[in-house]
Amino acid sequence: MRTSTLVPGVLTGLALVLGGAAFAAPTAQADIPACTNMVQQTGVAASAAVTAACTQGVHGDLQGCVAALTGVGVPGGAATGACRLAANPP
Repeated sequence: MRTSTLVPGVLTGLALVLGGAAFAAPTAQADIPACTNMVQQTGVAASAAVTAACTQGVHGDLQGCVAALTGVGVPGGAATGACRLAANPP
């Protein structure tokens, strides 16, 4: 294979590999800590139930997220704010 055709092929392959890594990286996880931190500021400990509720918010189920957080003792306004943090990327 000639060098003039090898270099563009290698660069194309490299771009595809690096681009695929960007798509495969989990983006939702970055919003769960923001949600759980807000919950902790209200005095409620971050538990598996809180993480599950924040995960609902990440997936767009704001009502389910708020209901779950208020169910574990987070005040309504703080629960809404935490779920909105989960739903919106930083």
